[in-house]
Amino acid sequence: MSLLGRNYNSELNSLDNRSQSPSESSSSITSENVHPAGEAGLSMMQTLIHLLKCNIGTGLLGLPLAIKNAGLLVGPVSLLAIGVLTVHCMVILLNCAQHLSQRLQKTFVNYGEATMYSLETCPNTWLRTHAVWGRWSSAVSHRLECSGKISAHCNPHLQGSSDSPAQASVAEIYRYTVSFLLIITQLGFCSVYFMFMADNLQQMVEEAHVTSNICQPREILALTPILDIRFYMLTILPFLILLVFIQNLKVLSVFSTLANITTVGSMALIFEYIMQGIPYPSNLPLMANWKTFLLFFGTAIFTFEGVGMVLPLKNQMKHPQQFSFVLYLGMSIVIILYIFLGTLGYMKFGSDTQASITLNLPNCWLYQSVKLMYSIGIFFTYALQFHVPAEIIIPFAVSQVSESWALFVDLSVRSGLVCLTCVSAILIPRLDLVISLVGSVSSSTLALIIPALLEIVIFYSEDMSCVTLAKDIMISILGLLGCIFGTYQALYELTQPINHSMANSTGVYA
Repeated sequence: MSLLGRNYNSELNSLDNRSQSPSESSSSITSENVHPAGEAGLSMMQTLIHLLKCNIGTGLLGLPLAIKNAGLLVGPVSLLAIGVLTVHCMVILLNCAQHLSQRLQKTFVNYGEATMYSLETCPNTWLRTHAVWGRWSSAVSHRLECSGKISAHCNPHLQGSSDSPAQASVAEIYRYTVSFLLIITQLGFCSVYFMFMADNLQQMVEEAHVTSNICQPREILALTPILDIRFYMLTILPFLILLVFIQNLKVLSVFSTLANITTVGSMALIFEYIMQGIPYPSNLPLMANWKTFLLFFGTAIFTFEGVGMVLPLKNQMKHPQQFSFVLYLGMSIVIILYIFLGTLGYMKFGSDTQASITLNLPNCWLYQSVKLMYSIGIFFTYALQFHVPAEIIIPFAVSQVSESWALFVDLSVRSGLVCLTCVSAILIPRLDLVISLVGSVSSSTLALIIPALLEIVIFYSEDMSCVTLAKDIMISILGLLGCIFGTYQALYELTQPINHSMANSTGVYA
C-alpha cells in the first residue's frame, strides 16, 4: 500500500469534519501550503524548471498547425501577443495575492484563496454574499497544487469549510459547478494525452517495416492503416489504469523527472531537424481565414497552462522575492520556444503540417525515437494531470461506503475515470480540435478572464485608475470572446466529416 499512499481512516474523518469555521478553514489552508519547517524551499533553478514543465506539454507540438490556422505573419505576432498578455495576467494574479496577504496579515494566499478573500472583503454586498464560491475553489486550488508537480508535502484531502444555512443552497450550486468545470478541464487534458500517444504509437508500429536508418523527408504514399487508431487507444488503456493506481506523490515526482528528461531530448532532436533545409515560404499565406484563426486562439491559449501554478511556485521558493525574475525569464524562454517551434515547423512542412509535429518527422529510427521519448513523457505526465480530478471525486465516493470497501471503490473510480478519458478520445479522435476546444473553454477563463476580474474586485475601491480599469475590462472581454467563438468553431469543426488528409493518422503519410 505504500505506492497507493492513502489513509482511508483519515480520509473518512476529513469528509465528516466540515463544521469548522471559515477562519479555521483558512488557517488550515495556509498552514498546509507552507513548505515544511526545517526543509529548504525551492531554489531559483528548481522553480524555473517547474515553471517550464508546467507550460510545456502536448500543446507545444500542435503550434505549427496553429500557426497554419492563423497565417505565417499573423500567427507568430498573435502568439507573441497572447504570451505577453498571459504573463501580464500572471503578474496581476501575483499582485492581487500579495495585496490580500498584506491586508489580511497572512503569509500568502493561493489562487482559490485570492478569489475567496477578494469577494469577502470587497465593498459589494452581493459579491460578499456569494464568496462561498471562493471557499470551495480554494479547496479545489489546493488539490491542484498538490497534483505532484511541485511538492509531496501537501494534504490532498483538504475540504472546504461549511457555510451558513442561508447560503447552503447557493454554496452547493457553486461547489458542483466549479468542481465539475475543473474535472472536465483536467480530464480533457488526459483525453488529449490519450490521442497524442495513440497517434504516435500507430505511426511507429505501422511504419516499422519501412523504417530505415536513412532520414529522408516524409513523402505522401497513401499508406492504409493496418489497425484503427482506436485499437491503439485501447492498447494503452490498461497501462494507464495501472499507472493511476500509484497515488504516492513522491513516486509521481520521480515520473515527472523522467518526463522532463524525455521531453528535453525529444525537443532537441525536433529542432535539429526542422532547422535543416527550410523551403522559401513564398507560397504560404501571411493571414489565414478568420474561422481557422479561432482554432489558433484555442490552441495558443491551451499551451499556456501554467497560470494556476505561479502562486504555489512562489509560495514554496526559498526566496519568494526572486520569483518575478524567474517568472519573466521562464516565460520569455517559453514564448520564444513557442514562436520558433510553431513558425519553423509550419515553414518546414507547409500545407502538410499535422496536428502534432511529431507526425511530420522522417520515417527513420532516429526520429521514431523522438516520438517514443515524447510519448513516454506524456504517459508519465498523465498521472499528474489525473491526480487533480481524482482527488475531487474519490473522497466523496469513498465517504459513501464502509472502510472495508474503501480501497475497492477508490481503485474502481480511478479505473472508471481513465476509461472515460479513453472513451472520449475514441469518440472524438481529433487531436487538434480537442486541444482548441479545451483551450477555448477552460484555459481562456483561468489565464485571462479571472485574473483581470480579480484586479477589478480588489483594487476598484482603492482608487484604481481609469486606464487600469479599461485594460482589465478589455482583457476580460477578449478572453470571453475567445472562449465563446473558439468553442463554437471547435464544436462546428467536430461536427464536420473528417478530412483524412488532415486527420490524426498515418493514412496518407509514410
